[in-house]
Amino acid sequence: MPATVVHCPRHAAVLPAAGLPALRAAHRVLAGPDVPDELARAAGAQPWDGTDPATLPDTDVLLTTAPSPDGTGTGRAIPAPAGVGLLDAVAVMDRLRSPGGCPWDAEQTHTSLLRYLVEECYELYQAIEDGDRTEIREELGDVLLQVLFHARVAAESPEEPFDVDDVATGLVDKLVGRHPHVFAESGERVETADAQDLRWDELKRAEKKRESSVDGVATGQPAVALAAKLASRTARAGLPTELLPTGDGPGAELFRLAAHAQIDGGDPEAALRTVARRFDADVRAAERAATADGRDPHGLDADDWRKYWPAGR
Repeated sequence: MPATVVHCPRHAAVLPAAGLPALRAAHRVLAGPDVPDELARAAGAQPWDGTDPATLPDTDVLLTTAPSPDGTGTGRAIPAPAGVGLLDAVAVMDRLRSPGGCPWDAEQTHTSLLRYLVEECYELYQAIEDGDRTEIREELGDVLLQVLFHARVAAESPEEPFDVDDVATGLVDKLVGRHPHVFAESGERVETADAQDLRWDELKRAEKKRESSVDGVATGQPAVALAAKLASRTARAGLPTELLPTGDGPGAELFRLAAHAQIDGGDPEAALRTVARRFDADVRAAERAATADGRDPHGLDADDWRKYWPAGR
């Protein structure tokens, strides 16, 4: 029984990556009548004459847009690989930025898009905190849009342009290079997530030739997260905790709290967000209780707040 390679009809000239090994190893590739000529030529295929797939040798491969050319599901279907939908996303972004596309999209720059990048990341963060699967999927799409948008802007730059394929290739190279225990035949073994975390940092320092233990820490991130990241990096470098910032001001105290929480295995940014969001919910609950009692929630005094504040808070 021959294998069946199924291509996506929305990408008529694109052969599915998952089917390439089968196509290359095939003695003969047969293209069904639904396969575009351009794709058949790219695969070196001959027209399929309707012969019953069950009578064809295993060394043949059927190329089609359906589970099998006769629609019966005969054959060993090789589905399109995960990620083919990204081609549509790239094509849409290209259309928006091209002449005749959207004027607003065409005017954007890396700088003008910064606010949206931050907003979309925080909206995804909140969706994950809330455990809202529908929102997570939508917000992941919005974050992906930012990646596609910035890559498209970069492709148009007269100075050192790069495109979304360069971005993806760079990511692949990074992931492969920092997981030698997975992709390289080095015999290296990493048994735990903590060990991999340490190995990742070692490979990253060597790759980027960093001079300081805090090189590469993004100083534009929220202050609590920044303090935690700096504490994590310096703790790994052996910095004793008594050298953390000192002083009586709120900044030094907040830094020490965040640093110790991180060193002790916590996530101070997430912890503070949890408390802040709970406080937000309590404020709203008190205001709703006051409204239900016929009070103006915008005119509450201290005693009113105490009266309507959720019990146990």
